Amino acid sequence: MTFLEFLQSRRELLLAQTLEHATIVLMSVALATVIGVLIALWTYRHPRARAVATGMAAAMLTIPSFALLGLLITPLGLGYTPTLVALTMYALLPILRNTIVGLTEIDPALTEAARGIGMGRVRSLTTVELPLAWPVILTGIRVSTQMTMGIAAIGAYVQGPGLGHQIFDGLANLGGVNSLNQALVGTVGVIVLALTVDVALALLGKLTQAGQRPKLFRTRPTLRPTLTPATAAPSPSLGGRE
Repeated sequence: MTFLEFLQSRRELLLAQTLEHATIVLMSVALATVIGVLIALWTYRHPRARAVATGMAAAMLTIPSFALLGLLITPLGLGYTPTLVALTMYALLPILRNTIVGLTEIDPALTEAARGIGMGRVRSLTTVELPLAWPVILTGIRVSTQMTMGIAAIGAYVQGPGLGHQIFDGLANLGGVNSLNQALVGTVGVIVLALTVDVALALLGKLTQAGQRPKLFRTRPTLRPTLTPATAAPSPSLGGRE
């Protein structure tokens, strides 16, 4: 059976596993975004706390994925939950680090101007600082998504969802009928899914780029009065009379 024939014969199963793979990756990245942004907002003004937060996130990223998933089996069991927790831990560092970088690189004059017109801490964050840091934050989200897309395949080790089952089953039966096609379809599926999601996030960045500068600091055109025949100054040559 050729690769295309194998793909056609298991189309429904592959579509279901692709959807599962995309869902768990996007959920883990969404959770990591919420956690990472909150930690960054809490620590980015304090260098020591900032270093501790990024150091702990970096330490979690160094844990081998097989080891982490194996350790999570005891408290969380098999299936969806340990895979989601592990992917969230791996996705945290790029988002946390980029959020801190984006917030610390904002011109202090902008935040001072926001406070000068009466903005509180929360309003300044939501209307000035986070919109300016958003392009850098989105870059971290894209990196985390690409990274966890591949790691999610290892979730099949603990009976997690996704295309990893095709890869693991194919490698386990390597040399058997369609084993190579099975491993190949899982690998190619992960690559195509990763590229598709990255394009979608890049498009999101383009759509939100125009609004990244807070309205407070956008220049407004100067309105000039329009002269009409009724309001125009009388011509000196006519002496101002009809």
